[in-house]
Amino acid sequence: MLNQDEKRRIEAAIREAERGTAGEIVVVVTRQASRYRAVPILYSLVAALLTPWPLILFTELGPTRIGLVQLGLALAVLLLSGLPGLRFALVPPSLKRMRAREAAQREFASRGMTDTRGRTGVLLFVAEAEHHAEVIGDVAISGEVPEEAWRGVIEALATAFRARRYADGLVAAIAAVGAILARHAPPGAGDVDELPNRVVLL
Repeated sequence: MLNQDEKRRIEAAIREAERGTAGEIVVVVTRQASRYRAVPILYSLVAALLTPWPLILFTELGPTRIGLVQLGLALAVLLLSGLPGLRFALVPPSLKRMRAREAAQREFASRGMTDTRGRTGVLLFVAEAEHHAEVIGDVAISGEVPEEAWRGVIEALATAFRARRYADGLVAAIAAVGAILARHAPPGAGDVDELPNRVVLL
């Protein structure tokens, strides 16, 4: 998704943004927030439950044959919906959003965001397949910056990713996050860089 030069551009953008704020910015980008392994099972169960009724009502098939048709159709649906591209297409948009938000929260918890001295960690998270971007701030940031402040950053970043302008979108988003943080969480005496300035690709 990003070559080495683009990764260095993003790292430089993080360092530059953090110069004007006490906030610590971490960037995480994932191709897809979840593998959605339960989706094929769900669709095959639905197929298995629905198959017998039209056969009972409109055919003369006996219970054994209906059972075999039911099993065959459930297996076919399981195999087809297990294909990665089709599986993702079958996922409801609400579930995609929920899984992307869950992935962002997991990354926030696992990247040391709550371990900074001033609780100023900020996660910039993008799930490419779900077209989902999110900014999560630790308590010192979320208490100062309203959620609405991130909306423009998120929309611009999602648009850039849909156009496959990954590096440009991330650099612009980092600069915008840094500008917001500079207003709400200016640097203090003795500020140090506590979290890595690299983009994490999953």
